[in-house]
Amino acid sequence: MEFLRNDRALKQRRRELRRNQSDAERALWSKLRNKQFFGMKFFRQYSIGPYILDFYCPTVKLAVELDGGQHNQSDNRERDAARSEYLKTQRIDVMRFWNNEVLLDIESLLSKMALKVTPLHPPLT
Repeated sequence: MEFLRNDRALKQRRRELRRNQSDAERALWSKLRNKQFFGMKFFRQYSIGPYILDFYCPTVKLAVELDGGQHNQSDNRERDAARSEYLKTQRIDVMRFWNNEVLLDIESLLSKMALKVTPLHPPLT
């Protein structure tokens, strides 16, 4: 049986990725974990179909991908585009940031993410 979310076949790889986080992933996770970011539950190294997402919030269907320099190579850019297109077919919005964006100015990155997770027009009380 194929799992669309958290496929058992990818469990060991997800575990390895969580154990070997980059500095940027560690920094962003410290801001997202335990519903610290607008009360939203984020998962790290969450798989959707054949892909393992760096961070995922199922409530708003938001994937956050952190990219190192290797993602700037043409073959990796093509793979990233295919990955984003697949996620789009699953109605998942993808935000991509460079690792150095996280490390140098995490507050700006969080502000951009906040636009995706907070309602534009809160309900009137």
